[in-house]
Formats: sequence, structure tokens, C-alpha cells
Amino acid sequence: MEDSLSRREFLEASAGVAVGAGLVATQVAASAQESKSPLKKALIFSMLPRDLSMEGKFQLAKAVGFDGVEIAPVDEAQAQAMRAAAEKAGVRIHSIIFGGWHAPLSSADATVIERGLRDMQSALRCAKTVGADVVLLVPAVVNESTRYVEAYERSQKHIRTLIPLAQELGVVIAVENVWNKFLLSPIEFARYVDEFESPFVRAYFDVGNVVLFGFPQDWIRTLGKRIVKVHLKDFKQQSNQFVALREGDVNWKEVRRALDEIGYADFLTTELPGGDEAYLRDVSARVDKIIAGE
Repeated sequence: MEDSLSRREFLEASAGVAVGAGLVATQVAASAQESKSPLKKALIFSMLPRDLSMEGKFQLAKAVGFDGVEIAPVDEAQAQAMRAAAEKAGVRIHSIIFGGWHAPLSSADATVIERGLRDMQSALRCAKTVGADVVLLVPAVVNESTRYVEAYERSQKHIRTLIPLAQELGVVIAVENVWNKFLLSPIEFARYVDEFESPFVRAYFDVGNVVLFGFPQDWIRTLGKRIVKVHLKDFKQQSNQFVALREGDVNWKEVRRALDEIGYADFLTTELPGGDEAYLRDVSARVDKIIAGE
């Protein structure tokens, strides 16, 4: 028949379809990749080798693939020196890990509260000096002498007094769940943050800390935009211990997917034991795989 395709015409048409399908597949893959929120890698400063100079530590952090570092609070002079060393190495000090166990804001002791508030104020000012935008705070500790409801009410009361300074400095107070028998569900964590009604109190989410009593991806989806920073750890329930990243019970593919869903686009900070350059390169590579969704 005259309208029949010749063999040559058929092959050319088939080739065109294949090329078109290939282009579509490539575009879909590229679109999927672009949909992932951009994430940056960081580590806790204490993970770096102790025998290196301060400048050497920041340089090593950059060399093994980290763009950010989280430090403990330091005095003004040291903060300035650390910022200069970090900037020279091309690394950002993005967060201060204050903690708060030593003087919890849930205490009934006025002396303890005074110390906790004073130290937290210093940590906020340190953050401003080094260029960090967040200070991690363990908001309360529940124990035999502090009831849960007391920890909740007292910590909120005292954190509220810190908000004006945080706002003045442009530094967020990020509360974290750290096995302190407090904020034991993502719903309660979200409520606790919301009740401050301030953009300067948000959530610092630790992936490994919730494995014992929940699923990290569920917490991420529930906390959503309240999450301002993320710590990376992995946990093995069978042995009841923290383990190397991607060797525990965390479903990292789902965690990555959940982070993408909430639009998280900040640092993922490894909070792990320290080690030498080879160890740190391995940690960096593991984080790369997490970011890639592997």
C-alpha cells in the first residue's frame, strides 16, 4: 500500500521515538534531582583531631568535604579568632551547641536558673560573634525532683525571657530532644515550640535520638518548618547503642525524603566520635550517600 511505512522509514521513526523517550527520562531524572532540597554538610568541632592547631582543624574540615562546623560556646576573643580561622578555610561556623544540662531551665533552684540564663545569654552573643544563626538548647530535664509539668512550664517561662536578646542578635534558640525524658512525641514537640509564638524559638532535630521511641521521618514530617537545624546520628536498637551512619536502624531514604518534603535546606551536622583524616573522609562520604538518598 502507498501509505505503508518502508522498513527504512519505520526504523527512522522508531529511532526518533527512542531518542525522545531518552530525553524525557533524562528530564524526569533531572527534575527529580532538582526537587531535592539543597543540603550542606557540617560536623561538630570536637570531632576534629585534637593534635591540630585551630586553623588546621578548620582546614581539615574543609579538605574532607564539610562546609560547616558547630562549636561549643567560647569567650569573645576566642570567638573572633575562630571565626577568622573558619573564614580563611572557607568553612562557616553555623551553630553553637550550648546544651544546658549543667544548669537546666527546668530547675526549681533560682541559683541554677540564674546560671543557666547567664550562660545561654553568653552563648547567644558568641553565636553573633562567630556568625552562627542558631544556639542549641536542651530546654528542660525531667527527673525525680522535677515533674514533667514543672519542666514544661518552667522552661517555657525562662526561655521567654531570652527571646528579646535572641531577636536583637538575630540568633534562633533551637530546642532539642536529647534523652532528657522530655518532649517524647513529635506532636508535643511541635506544640511546645508553637506556644512561644516566636520565630526565634524553633526545633533542632536529632535523627538518632528518637529511634528508641519513634521514627525519625515521622518526627520530621510533624515538626515540619519548625526544624531549623538537623543532627545526624544512627542507632541500633538490638545492641542499644549509637553506631556509624547508615549502619543502624534509621531509614535514611525516608529521612531524606521527609527533609525534602518539608523544604529543609540547611546544614546536616554529624554529632559523632572524633577521628583522624581517613575516618572523617569516611563520615563525609556516608553523609553524601544520605544526601543522595541512597
